[in-house]
Amino acid sequence: MSTDMMLRVEKGNAEPEELAAITAILLARAAATPEETVTTPRSQAGWRRLERTPGFRAPHSWQG
Repeated sequence: MSTDMMLRVEKGNAEPEELAAITAILLARAAATPEETVTTPRSQAGWRRLERTPGFRAPHSWQG
């Protein structure tokens, strides 16, 4: 075995064909992901100030 392998079998013995199959699957998945994701700017902050929230929320409240 060479020391420049990118995959390592933690348990058991993998045949070269099995390693080639999982490598092909991982490369295909990596190629299928988009290079750049388009994000839209938020019009509202993703956080809230806790001191501005009411002190009590009902247990059945949708606000958690």
